Amino acid sequence: MAEDRKRKMKDLIRQLHAGASPQEVKEGFKQVLQGVGPLEIAEIEEELVGEGLPREEIRRLCDVHLAVFREQLQIQKLEVASENPISILMEEHRIFLQLLERLSANVSNIQRAQEINYVGMEITQLKQIAHDLLSAEKHYLREENVLFPILERHGVTEPPAIMWMEHNELRDKKKHLYSIIENYSAVSFQDLKEQLAETAKSLSTVLSSHIFKENNVLFPTALRVFTEQEWRDVRKEFDEIGYPYFTPKHLLDMPTAVPVEKREPAHEFGPEELLRLETGTLSKNEVEAILNALPVDITFVDSEDTVRYFSKSEGRIFVRTKAVIGRKVQLCHPQKSIHIVEKILKAFKEQKKDVSEFWIRKDNRLIHIRYLPVRDRDGKYLGTIEVTQDITDLKKIEGEKRLLDWKD
Repeated sequence: MAEDRKRKMKDLIRQLHAGASPQEVKEGFKQVLQGVGPLEIAEIEEELVGEGLPREEIRRLCDVHLAVFREQLQIQKLEVASENPISILMEEHRIFLQLLERLSANVSNIQRAQEINYVGMEITQLKQIAHDLLSAEKHYLREENVLFPILERHGVTEPPAIMWMEHNELRDKKKHLYSIIENYSAVSFQDLKEQLAETAKSLSTVLSSHIFKENNVLFPTALRVFTEQEWRDVRKEFDEIGYPYFTPKHLLDMPTAVPVEKREPAHEFGPEELLRLETGTLSKNEVEAILNALPVDITFVDSEDTVRYFSKSEGRIFVRTKAVIGRKVQLCHPQKSIHIVEKILKAFKEQKKDVSEFWIRKDNRLIHIRYLPVRDRDGKYLGTIEVTQDITDLKKIEGEKRLLDWKD
């Protein structure tokens, strides 16, 4: 019966894909919706992608078929224990929706004004709202680096991939809103009103839809498949990444439901056992401390494209969590850049390239990123190492500073 229902639902979604309007297929959906849960929706998306429907198209259809599912999903109210990490994410979602309401109210007031001189207070408030929306970045980082990898481990890959696509779209829209408000005096008042109205409407539409999908599909699916130990791991990793300043403190102080189990670290030799290398001998503790002390961040991906290791240097540039260990590196990148990752790995495996490097701006710092193939003495490909370094201050170096110039 369940398989028959899924088949009918997939047929209806294909009709939407072929151009049918939601109204045309609504009755068909109603006939098979009774009892459908978030996990089934996630499974249907997985199967459609496996059958060749592009992920971008799934994302577009997501909005359409969720509009049809909306009434049914809202009936199935999600019950979340206050100590579960999902309660933190959902509370942050509630705050995001409040920010959208304030954004809409301020933009509406500006639309009614005749001159910019009358909207000084609204502009000030908009700057704070835009700042608050941008400061939500750690919300997305926690989902992408902790929640998504564990969902993938349970075979749920498409919903996280679609949500990550939306995260990147939301990042761009929030930056655009911030830029408009920061440079409001550089355009005419009429242009400002038009830009604010268009950007605020677009941001509100995407963010509110995104929140609905996470609250009603992604989070219930996680609650169905995660183990108790995984939830404990999630909370620990959440705390390491951190939270926006507006995340309610009472949720962060909430203890986990079950005491965290102590687990022995997985390694091939004990802390005092020695690893004998060609150029010296090191203990496990020394190896780990050396790697973490390097002024660069390191991530190693093995020959099967699986993330195997990352260093935990102080002030890491890009977030890494233990949840990514065992994850395919392709899943660690946004959809739009996966094809480039594939090309780089292919070039390394075929020994056509020995380095691939990029540099970007992040928080007004210049970040240098290098991908290097790792090969043994015989040239066999063992994997790829990513080396990331903040070179902002290095670029300022001039002249010389010798050892004898050092002062304590």
